[in-house]
Amino acid sequence: MSESITRRVARLVSGSVNALVDAVETSAPEAVMEQAIRELDTAIADTRTELGQQVAQKHLASKKLMEENSRYEALAGHLEVAVANGRDDLAEAGIAEQMDIEARIPVLEASISDCAAREKELEGFIQALQAKKREMKAELSAFVQAQAAKNTAATAGTRASTSATDKAERASDAFGRVLEKASGIAGRDTGLGNAGKLAELEELARKNRVAERLAALKAGKN
Repeated sequence: MSESITRRVARLVSGSVNALVDAVETSAPEAVMEQAIRELDTAIADTRTELGQQVAQKHLASKKLMEENSRYEALAGHLEVAVANGRDDLAEAGIAEQMDIEARIPVLEASISDCAAREKELEGFIQALQAKKREMKAELSAFVQAQAAKNTAATAGTRASTSATDKAERASDAFGRVLEKASGIAGRDTGLGNAGKLAELEELARKNRVAERLAALKAGKN
């Protein structure tokens, strides 16, 4: 059984954009919101279709009611003529027809009233759906802007981090060039092949310290 317009409008108007996005496991919440807006467009179109049907039905019922009232008044005049001419048989037929008209008129009036009420209700539905659509489009626009700002911030952070890394690498390279120029030994960042030279440098410095202590001991004894 298809969902009625009334229930459908109530569901769409009362729905939350955030709840909609949270309830759907997707990597594209923007697409989910766009789909929801398209569903609103479809609901608006369907509601307008039913509104048109109600307007047409009310028009037909109103036209029929006017015809019935005209027929009833015409019969009243004919009855006077039949009675004046002693044609009770014709008068009875006319009265019977009037009674049938009297039975149909309240039904037609109720139909017109129902159509008018439904027409007003459907117009309210369309206004509510359009308002919801405007709300959802605003939510979608805000979401897109927030995502763009977030991506911009992330890109800026990445660039800042990359810039800091580049600066550190340039400083390290400069230090390595100074060390290489002063001692003939390349800095740490000039390649894995320099590991042996660095170890040799450290060992040479250690031997110099040992020699200095030994010389100090000898000088103390003297």
